[in-house]
Amino acid sequence: MINPIKWKFTFVLLIIGLMVAVQYNTVKSPEVRDTRDIWAIRNELSNEKKLHSELLSEIRELDSTIHTYESLEDKNTGKALTETVDKLYQQAGMTDISGPGLVVKVKPSKESIAYGIPISGISPDLLTRFVNDLNRFKGNSLEVDGKRFTTLSSIRDINGITAVNGLNVSNPPFEMKIITQSFSDGEKLYNYLLASSIHDDFYLDNLILDIGKPDKNITIRGWHEKFENLFLNELPKGE
Repeated sequence: MINPIKWKFTFVLLIIGLMVAVQYNTVKSPEVRDTRDIWAIRNELSNEKKLHSELLSEIRELDSTIHTYESLEDKNTGKALTETVDKLYQQAGMTDISGPGLVVKVKPSKESIAYGIPISGISPDLLTRFVNDLNRFKGNSLEVDGKRFTTLSSIRDINGITAVNGLNVSNPPFEMKIITQSFSDGEKLYNYLLASSIHDDFYLDNLILDIGKPDKNITIRGWHEKFENLFLNELPKGE
């Protein structure tokens, strides 16, 4: 039979061993701390406030649409639905639109012309980089070489040629038209693009961006491809 003193001694050693193990694990895996400076935190807070503001604007717009439906009589409901569908088509980029904006021309660089360097076209990565840079400003509409760019659009390499919506993008020079929400937004975008580092990326590919000054009337084409409805079905009348 084990001596009671040995039992107590063993129990004390077990407690000490558990305490050492916990202490070792705490030292080995310290709690991750936020090491960002105050400006990084302020920048993230600013981005979150912008997102919050955009979400509130969307909620107010949806509430307004619901209120419109609730206040209409049955005979006017069809007209309201038609207006909503037209608005959704416009937001999806299915219709031609006009408004303030600017035109950006993609051209071969002067050095490539002087030295006779062949320009094969803009690469998908470079065009994607430009679109991502443009998306820093919300609410813009874009047309790339006569092809409407929407949330449904794609930029791909097809047989060595950059394509938007499955259509080939011309070799430079070609134009990209941008419509902004207001003329003031167009001026802000113009100043931003003039100072953007995206120019360096284009220059490495022997291309330059010619940023046109803001214009009060820019027209871009709609994306006339038909939506494929895979899940919605029309109910028979009376249901």
